[in-house]
Amino acid sequence: MMAEQVVKLEGALTLQTVAASLQRPLPAGDFTIDLGGLTQTDSAALALLLAWLRRAKARGSRVKLRALPESLHALASLYGIDALLPIEA
Repeated sequence: MMAEQVVKLEGALTLQTVAASLQRPLPAGDFTIDLGGLTQTDSAALALLLAWLRRAKARGSRVKLRALPESLHALASLYGIDALLPIEA
């Protein structure tokens, strides 16, 4: 059995910092994005997550989001896109 692949995000993920993460290589196959280390987020963080989800879906990978900050979940709800986020139960 393969070990779970996890992409950990830490610190601020905002308009000022998100560009550096946009082209970040993602693991092959299915993986989890752990957002538990984030200290600050804004709508740019949602844009990044959606871009990564599109990239993963295009290659047939499944992604789960772990420890989504409440502020980011509230923002996704406000924009009506919370149903698009595969939040780990």
